[in-house]
Amino acid sequence: MDLDGKKIAILATHGFEQSELEVPRDRLKKAGAVVDVVSPASGEIRGWDKRDWGRPVTVDKTLDQASPADYDAVVLPGGQINPDLLRVEQKALKFIRDIFDAGKIVAAVCHAPWLLIETGIARGRKMTSYKSIKTDVANAGAKWEDSEVVVDQGVITSRNPGDLEAFTAKIIEEVREGRHIGRSAA
Repeated sequence: MDLDGKKIAILATHGFEQSELEVPRDRLKKAGAVVDVVSPASGEIRGWDKRDWGRPVTVDKTLDQASPADYDAVVLPGGQINPDLLRVEQKALKFIRDIFDAGKIVAAVCHAPWLLIETGIARGRKMTSYKSIKTDVANAGAKWEDSEVVVDQGVITSRNPGDLEAFTAKIIEEVREGRHIGRSAA
């Protein structure tokens, strides 16, 4: 599963679920991809590790420095805090939507499907999410499934940290397949 020459953004801010950023980042790098942590502000962002604040992660590029055209995919870690903060950041929503509109891979885990709701990407798609936002996903017009990973034309969703191996494997597979030109947009 060689991702040499592929570039992937992990879009996050404070309160990301620690494993939901670190596991995909590390697996994607091991597969050969260049991975940038992209955030609204420079410096470091701090994770949430189960019941308390976790380790900081260095931001590689701010949203002002990152161009969706430079990436083959965007990965959206969950946690409750991170996607809730990002879904009110217009630059973050535009970044996600621009990657989607270019037919590139969009992957969201746990509570990060909130971002797919805000961008309109959820409407009409098969998706999963953390169980507590199942109703939010369904009310946004998606068909919610209780599966470890759900893929709908390059939009990848998973439920929780227990699904990260399947989630990351599917990201690698979809990035290798390439763009999903002609997929229906909401």
